[in-house]
Amino acid sequence: MPAGAESLPPPLTADDFHAFDPAKARLGQLLFYDKILSGNQNISCGTCHHPRFGSSDGLSLGIGEGGDGLGPKRISLEDPKNRIHKRIPRNSPALWNLAHKDLRNMFHDGRLEISDIYGNGFNSPAEEYLPQGLETILAAQAMFPVTAEHEMAGNPGENEIAGAVKDSIDLGWPILAKRVRTIPEYGEMFVAAFDHVKSPEDVTIVDIANAIAAFVGTEFQSIDTPFDRYLAGDTAALDAGQRRGMDLFFGDAGCASCHNGPLLTDQEFHALCVPQFGPGRTRPFDPIPRDVGRMGESDRLEDAYRFRTPALRNVALTAPYGHNGAIPTLEGIVRHHLNPRQSLASWSPDMADLPKVAWLQATDFIIMEDAAEMARQVAALDIEPRQLTDAEVADVVAFLHALTGDTAQDLPLGVPETVPSGLPVDID
Repeated sequence: MPAGAESLPPPLTADDFHAFDPAKARLGQLLFYDKILSGNQNISCGTCHHPRFGSSDGLSLGIGEGGDGLGPKRISLEDPKNRIHKRIPRNSPALWNLAHKDLRNMFHDGRLEISDIYGNGFNSPAEEYLPQGLETILAAQAMFPVTAEHEMAGNPGENEIAGAVKDSIDLGWPILAKRVRTIPEYGEMFVAAFDHVKSPEDVTIVDIANAIAAFVGTEFQSIDTPFDRYLAGDTAALDAGQRRGMDLFFGDAGCASCHNGPLLTDQEFHALCVPQFGPGRTRPFDPIPRDVGRMGESDRLEDAYRFRTPALRNVALTAPYGHNGAIPTLEGIVRHHLNPRQSLASWSPDMADLPKVAWLQATDFIIMEDAAEMARQVAALDIEPRQLTDAEVADVVAFLHALTGDTAQDLPLGVPETVPSGLPVDID
């Protein structure tokens, strides 16, 4: 079925996004790549969201605190006191177009949402402890990796951030803010960039988060894809195969039933029988390393194993795919959508890109031995199988490549060679 004009979203333009002060974005760039914001000062936001890997890390499940290296080369430290205690339970999400004005939730389970339920503008894991003044949901998101034990905070007993967060999530943020504002270069930059910051002592974690959001929202805005040019009227922007793939995507392949709207996501949650492995993002009372997805946030049984529909600009740069990176290739994830249960049945652990960690490997795939849990996951499926020929699959994949921005691998600010803390920067 050819894609009718009514099926296609409008092209993305700069007006669709929150605007940011360039001075704040430059400040946020340095903070994004500075390890000063981690408990042990050994990992930055950019370690797991690096432009070299499409703003992700190229792994199924990454290594946060306790690791060394970048992307697929990242390994755990061997020292028992400093090595990782578990893998990050979900795939590192890409950062493209997170400053879009229509964005209303974030994380694979949507546990951060725009809402005034707590009087601070957001429904978040911090609930009423999330401070006022966060300008966008993107800024609110920046508050959480720095407090996560296995991502950036570290383990209790290792540093003052981890210890403070163990007592209450809001106790670590002032310590991080003090670390930053007492570095003279940062203090001066905040005074210059923020009107309400009259002296470095005024800098809070909210200012830091707003600066990081300014950088991410500016740096990872991608609106120059062939698809967007086509939507704007340049019919030559897509070749014949990409046009056929677009017609399938918005037609018989059914992709647009979930991947719709300006960002090609409905921002809803769907169960797709993606193979489960790793520690899972478990709830306190889960006795097994499973990941129930949206149900972990909503506490509604009908949300079990449902995960947020990802946006698709630059999707060709962000392998592997799925909430835990179970599917290694773009063609593979397309085929998985066509018959999820068959794909799950044929999946094998060697398809997961996991850094070798000897003391964790025995349990990496243990959930797959739980017949009852696997049956529950297989039963939860929100899409019907569809038939496409190999040629049609190739056309859909070609269309997905047309969602790659011309400048997606040549970003405006890039990775700085140095940061004000003097800590090493993960460049390559």
